[in-house]
Amino acid sequence: MPEVIFTGPAGRLEGRYQAPKKKGAPIAIVLHPHPQFGGTMNNQIVYNLFYTFANRGFAALRFNFRGVGRSQGAFDHGTGELSDAASALDWVQSVNPEARACWIAGVSFGSWIGMQLLMRRPEIEGFISIAAMANRYDFTFLAPCPSSGLFVHGSEDRVAPAREVMPVIEKVKTQKGVIIEHQMVEGANHFFDGKVDELTQTVDTYLDKRLGPKPEAA
Repeated sequence: MPEVIFTGPAGRLEGRYQAPKKKGAPIAIVLHPHPQFGGTMNNQIVYNLFYTFANRGFAALRFNFRGVGRSQGAFDHGTGELSDAASALDWVQSVNPEARACWIAGVSFGSWIGMQLLMRRPEIEGFISIAAMANRYDFTFLAPCPSSGLFVHGSEDRVAPAREVMPVIEKVKTQKGVIIEHQMVEGANHFFDGKVDELTQTVDTYLDKRLGPKPEAA
């Protein structure tokens, strides 16, 4: 899995990229948790999501937002990080010009950034949003949400309790022609400590439904 450096609005951004075996393969971008609370592209959930998509033949990228690891720049409270994510998608599209479809996945803070990117880029046809902090960040821009996708929370999440995020998700779920699913991982906290495998299986099951089984399982 090659290390990559690409240009972002605040300087270079570092990432890990898995090239697809077939031309025209879909793209997946995975966004990490809050940079000021230890979030990096090596977060275990980010790592697992990255391989979940790569193993399905996607052109998959995870990267560090500005100011994290070897990525240049400084934390920008979401505005700059959204620009970083857009640059990441631009870069993957530049090396996969035949790609038509794209998915975005994000964890916690990364899910907020990912959903904003979804609103701006019509080629994004699906999303995976893990531990979305709809109680702390404004998600009202998801009206209407243009693409179907999956929200996953832990039943014991104290950072973004399900009861506080469900009203937002329920509002989004009412959009015509868009199917939003919400799954709960029992016993999991905000970080899915000890529950990452269950989380990964939940995502895999959803992707099986949307995309069909993984190639080796087909």
